[in-house]
Amino acid sequence: MDRVIEKKYKWLNKKTIWIGVIALVILIALFNIVFGDKSSKLNIETDKITIETITEDEFKDYIAVIGTVEPIETIYLDAIEGGRVEEIVIQEGNMVEKGDVLLKLSNTNLILEISNNEAAVSRAVNEFQNTKINLQLQTINRKQNLIETERQLKQQKRQYEYNLELFKEHHISKEDFDRSSELYDATKQQHALLIDVLKTDSVFREVQVKSMEAQIRRMEDNLRVIQGRMENLKVKAPVDGELASLNPKVGEVINYGQRIGTVNILDDYKLRVEIDEHYIARVRNDLPSSFDFAGQDFALVIDKVYPEVIGGRFAVDMIFTSEKPTQIRIGQTFRIKLELGESKQAILIPRGGFYQSTGGQWVYVIDPSGEFAIKRNITIGRQNPKHYEVMDGLKPGEKVIVSSYDNFNNVDKLILKK
Repeated sequence: MDRVIEKKYKWLNKKTIWIGVIALVILIALFNIVFGDKSSKLNIETDKITIETITEDEFKDYIAVIGTVEPIETIYLDAIEGGRVEEIVIQEGNMVEKGDVLLKLSNTNLILEISNNEAAVSRAVNEFQNTKINLQLQTINRKQNLIETERQLKQQKRQYEYNLELFKEHHISKEDFDRSSELYDATKQQHALLIDVLKTDSVFREVQVKSMEAQIRRMEDNLRVIQGRMENLKVKAPVDGELASLNPKVGEVINYGQRIGTVNILDDYKLRVEIDEHYIARVRNDLPSSFDFAGQDFALVIDKVYPEVIGGRFAVDMIFTSEKPTQIRIGQTFRIKLELGESKQAILIPRGGFYQSTGGQWVYVIDPSGEFAIKRNITIGRQNPKHYEVMDGLKPGEKVIVSSYDNFNNVDKLILKK
């Protein structure tokens, strides 16, 4: 007789199996979400990146800059008198000696001004001579009056003394005596007055003559200055050197103070160097530098730092502390090694495009397996044309990607593919 066989595991059926599978999948997904690697990834072919090894070596604190040869000093030629260019005596590019005439100008207004001043001086001299003659005639007249008054005074004195005796003996009236006494007193007063006037005239004449002489000397000095301006119509070389530029053309009108050219002093040379403003706090006078030319090193030192920053760069002048290249020419350029500080041991990372992408704040470090690279924060200090100084975040022997990161989209992990 058949009977129903009961299942040992009644719960084991298709429904429970599917529920279990789904639950397992969900658990695995939750585990990956909580404990799995959530970093962003990007596959990169190794032949498209540059990998370098971190080293510990001597860090040479220098920068490479370009220097342009300039004359040790440039003297500017400015017109100290305006006029029309009549002749170019020496062409630019030639060597000149101090005092050589470079060009000649003409100025009709200046000629007229000189003529007017000469006429004014001549009139002043004539007036001075006439005044001296008049003063002398006036003095002669006063002396003549004084002589006549002295004669009258003597005559009046005699008459007074004679009348005094007669009056005492009652031979003349008191009226006659008083009249002679008054006349004598008036003549004495007139004589004293004439003496005072003559003294005063003498002092006044001396002061007036000195004043007029000083005025004429000033006019003559002014005339000599104006006449000297005629010599300024000949533009001359102020120093020995090379006439580097001479701008005017024949027939051109030059104004006072106009820049017309330059003279280079070629006794020595300097190098004008432009440096990134990033280094402005570290660049100072007397910093040493050098460059190689034709297999020989030449030493320089910073002589002057220009503080003005233009277009993110500032300029310095360097002078030679050793011999100069024999074939040096103005405008020639050299690649200069400028030392900013002392060399010392440091952890070094080679320069590369990564710095422009990250600002030196992080790099991709290659895992020892060589299969991937992880993003890591670092601290960079000084830099030179070959290396950056690593202050923190990397160890010697580690490998990093130093090429540009612009195409990595800032992911956390790079999967390296060969």
